Amino acid sequence: MTDLDLVVCGSGVAGLTAAVRASTAGLRVGVVTKGELEQSATRWAQGGVAAVLGGDEDSVDAHLADTLAAGAGLCDVDATRILVGEGPDRVYELIALGARFDTDPDGVLQLAREGGHSHPRVVHAGGVATGAEIERALVDAVRRTAAVVLEHCFLEDLLVEAGRCRGVRVTVDGATRELRATHVLLATGGAGQLFAVTTNPTESTGDGVAAALRAGVAVADIEFMQFHPTALHHPAMPRPLLSEALRGHGAVLRDARGQRFVDELLPRDQVARAITARILEQGVEHCWLDATGLESFAERFPTIAASVATAGLDPARDWLPVAPAAHYLSGGVVTDLDGASSLPGLWAAGEVACTGVHGANRLASNSLLEGMVFGSRVTDAVLDGRDGPTARGAMRAVLGGGDIPGRRLVAAPPALGSPSAGGEDPDKLRAELQTAMTAGAGVLRSADSLAGAAAAVADVAARVPGGGGPLWGPLANLVTVAGLLVVAATARRESRGNHTRTDHPETRPELRLRLVAA
Repeated sequence: MTDLDLVVCGSGVAGLTAAVRASTAGLRVGVVTKGELEQSATRWAQGGVAAVLGGDEDSVDAHLADTLAAGAGLCDVDATRILVGEGPDRVYELIALGARFDTDPDGVLQLAREGGHSHPRVVHAGGVATGAEIERALVDAVRRTAAVVLEHCFLEDLLVEAGRCRGVRVTVDGATRELRATHVLLATGGAGQLFAVTTNPTESTGDGVAAALRAGVAVADIEFMQFHPTALHHPAMPRPLLSEALRGHGAVLRDARGQRFVDELLPRDQVARAITARILEQGVEHCWLDATGLESFAERFPTIAASVATAGLDPARDWLPVAPAAHYLSGGVVTDLDGASSLPGLWAAGEVACTGVHGANRLASNSLLEGMVFGSRVTDAVLDGRDGPTARGAMRAVLGGGDIPGRRLVAAPPALGSPSAGGEDPDKLRAELQTAMTAGAGVLRSADSLAGAAAAVADVAARVPGGGGPLWGPLANLVTVAGLLVVAATARRESRGNHTRTDHPETRPELRLRLVAA
């Protein structure tokens, strides 16, 4: 097979947006994905897409201000301005591609308000089936336009030659093969599987971040794992998500005594902290989301209604048990404003990337928007002949980006066991790692808890065989990302956004910086 123009790793909103845009422009595009094309974290997204699409009182400046406030001082203002400014056009392009968002009887888009937003500006599809609808529209388009689609394909490593990314090495159908390309886009999603309780699918094992680290590519903000405050407390995994939209429509949070204890429309980090603190204070496993006052629940939120029904709950009469769950990695591969990484030929978009738009805490419903905006910008930069980071992009990789200074982390990946190791069950080892990370590096952290997590990561790493492959590779990647998260969380001796240190509860102005590893 001749070289491709662009290989996209991942099949969520960021990767498929880029793939469709590039294929339509005449580029020869390949898409490789770990599961089936439709099987990405995008499919699970409920909250919607935040963009200024109407409303007399709303504005792009207001969306910018809300995003910066949620990001707790670590947002790149230039990148965030691009996000909110280009977002509306990307939504309309998606509609033109066939995505169907909820409208009123007159055909006007329905706009909802969610936590951290000052105005209603979030569009949904099927109530809270937004990700599934976006994925459907993009998958249909990719199947019509992409030159190569490889499903059930595990990313082993990036191909780097003479200081440039030249493609990827993957395992598919039990065989290892190389896909050579002029450009590679990492759009592999996040790493929610680091934790025992997550809303992410089993495929979310930090593969793109780990591959970038092995190639010496700059990575930052890994300590900022966002925990969604209202995942259904239920044995199902991934945890069913009780969308922000419920609280936006009036659902309230109650503790074990039935008392309200937090403003439900605060940013996610604040709500997750409040719930966790109340759970620990009262010695219980969960709090409650009271949606009994919402009218026409099943019609407005059919996906959630189906999820809670499987748990034997009726939201019209039952309070719904909720607890925080690992949801979104705010950091990742450092990029410039067009998605270029510190390695020429390598680009990143979506959850795997650190564009700077989320800072220390992502604003609700900005994730799908980020994928749409920056996936498109990657393709546009490639079409314009860009080969790598701009001068500013290279500086971002070293200094952190925009007006945010950076500090280099010394964070060698935990050493894996010998190639002959591996007599253990990888699923059990993953569960052991997840339990340790939840206890030591979850919503609330301290020096002691992080030290315990670090010891557990090292212990698991010693029992994971080297050599990768689809059996052990995902766990090896989790170990790599876990090690970096713990190092970064230990170094950040403050509380900011998604990162809460019980031994350092204050936010320190001198730590308004990015912790960068490469």
